[in-house]
Amino acid sequence: MEFKTVSLADRVFETLEKNILNGTYKRGEVISEKRLTEELGVSRTPIREALNRLMEEDLIEDSPNGTVVCGMTPADVADAYEVKRRMEVLAARRAAKNITEDELRYMKELVEQAEFYAQKNDADKVRDMDTQFHDALYDASRSRVLRRILRPLHHKIMRYRKASLEQHESRLKESVEEHIQILGALETHDEDKVETLMMVHIQHAQNSVSNIEEEK
Repeated sequence: MEFKTVSLADRVFETLEKNILNGTYKRGEVISEKRLTEELGVSRTPIREALNRLMEEDLIEDSPNGTVVCGMTPADVADAYEVKRRMEVLAARRAAKNITEDELRYMKELVEQAEFYAQKNDADKVRDMDTQFHDALYDASRSRVLRRILRPLHHKIMRYRKASLEQHESRLKESVEEHIQILGALETHDEDKVETLMMVHIQHAQNSVSNIEEEK
């Protein structure tokens, strides 16, 4: 695997973060700069930068044996969902008030694509559409603060949730249906309804992750 872009360090960080959150690198596993340079085909400089960022996010830590993967514990995930629930409800209410017709059309296109991929049980594509849907909602909130908090948090949770969408076909379709309902509330600018729907959506997503943890 090779990365040849101006944002090499960012690409490396995203890849390592994804591998930690989806379980490719297990909690307690030791990862070295040498190993990562060989796996990703890049120099040590972007690897080092990415590891520093991962350490800031508490996804890895130094130990006498080297750099150890911490990942996210079930308690970490519960905390992340609690923050997401409180912040995303506010973002949804703001979006219901401020969203434009162009933004609604764009979100409708995302939902239609997600429906298509859900019928094919393509979890990766549905997850991509999910991320874009939530990003669009954050943009529609017109709050830079909420967007800065929620976007990286949602992306991290979605990488962690990869297993729940792949192993539970019913959740794949259920998640898309919930987006359809949220979009309907946004179209009517119903702040109370979109708040209720978003609370349910986030709770169902958290439940699906909890079920996966129990099955491990």
